[in-house]
Amino acid sequence: MVTRANEPNLILASQSPRRSYLLEQAGLTFSVIPSRFDEDSIQLAMPSDYVKTLAAAKANEIADQHPSAWVIGADTIVTIDREILGKPESPEKARRMLKQLSGQSHFVYTGFAIICKKKQACIIDAIKTEVTFKNLTEEEIDWYIQTGEPFDKAGAYAVQGMGTFLVKRINGSYTNVVGLPVCEVIENLIKMNVVKFDA
Repeated sequence: MVTRANEPNLILASQSPRRSYLLEQAGLTFSVIPSRFDEDSIQLAMPSDYVKTLAAAKANEIADQHPSAWVIGADTIVTIDREILGKPESPEKARRMLKQLSGQSHFVYTGFAIICKKKQACIIDAIKTEVTFKNLTEEEIDWYIQTGEPFDKAGAYAVQGMGTFLVKRINGSYTNVVGLPVCEVIENLIKMNVVKFDA
């Protein structure tokens, strides 16, 4: 079981219930203090650079307030044909995104940052996963939209929710598509002596 080494204060700088669930499933004990960083203040760049910049900005905001804590920040985007798909604001936008993804492969990028100001420690990285959708019918798209699930999800779907039936194949980290590459995050927490395994 993963536990905190020497009981450091571990903070997740995200209000995402999916990220909290993933860390809880990994056995971590942590606090949640959502970042209020203005994502629109960051200019779009290459996907991996963009998510790393946002993850670091979110983690730094909370780390400045809690310098002794280890803070995890993260950001996830969906891209297809060099276009970034955000969270749809209407059924029409959700329908457009789902039609765009139908029968195609796209990429999910999640950037993560682990920062402790007191120890002057910082790791920032991004993980990329390829996701392939099945060919969607109009009926399937209409049904999925009426569930309401697409509206707070990048790319208009949740692979861990009802949207699981949309996905034909995943090449890479599944948890990265959910919102946090747990394997890589835990590996870095172990390297930084933030967590350890009980004997």
